[in-house]
Amino acid sequence: MNTRVLQSGRRPAASGRTGSVVVLLHGYGADGTDLLGLADPLAPHMPDTTFVAPNAPETCIGNPMGFQWFPIPWLDGSSQEEAETGMGRALDDLNAYLDAVIEEEGITPEKLVILGFSQGTMMALHLAPRREAAVAGVVGFSGRLLEPDRLAEDARVKPPVLLVHGDQDDVVPPDSLPEAADALTAAGFEVYAHISKGTAHGIAPDGLSIAAAFMKEKLDA
Repeated sequence: MNTRVLQSGRRPAASGRTGSVVVLLHGYGADGTDLLGLADPLAPHMPDTTFVAPNAPETCIGNPMGFQWFPIPWLDGSSQEEAETGMGRALDDLNAYLDAVIEEEGITPEKLVILGFSQGTMMALHLAPRREAAVAGVVGFSGRLLEPDRLAEDARVKPPVLLVHGDQDDVVPPDSLPEAADALTAAGFEVYAHISKGTAHGIAPDGLSIAAAFMKEKLDA
């Protein structure tokens, strides 16, 4: 398997000791630094947590200044086949990245949380159940669960999941949250959900506060 090495930003644990890691997966057309700033409000609640944020492996077709995990046909004119191939490659890259982070930071998988936004959420929700060892949890902001009909059959592990979505999201429909929650619950996952009132396609303070509490609990941080 020929994987691509993902360029990554890192914010070390505030305490100086890495007891756990949060991996931040950005959305379509953004980059790792777009989410790494979340470490600032989260670090006081999780002082032993290191935050890392990789860039997706491909330059974004729709925004050449940013990156994409895979093409999105209705945004960039790519084919469905190109989107599926791109996602498959990106999943391999991200799996290799997570393995490297676990080894380099000296933690176990149950001390790692994956937090995604938009396309990053799609990656997190697809990848985490299919890994060999369960991570501590998955936080998905403003995203979707891809291929929900395959989840129950494909899932090897079932980490707890928190889904957060703005009720004014005009990029990824808010209905994506209950659709994902229903499929995850039916497949045996422990699912938490929160709707951020008056929030568009973004991360609001109330959602981030709930995510902080969820991650702190699951990491025992």
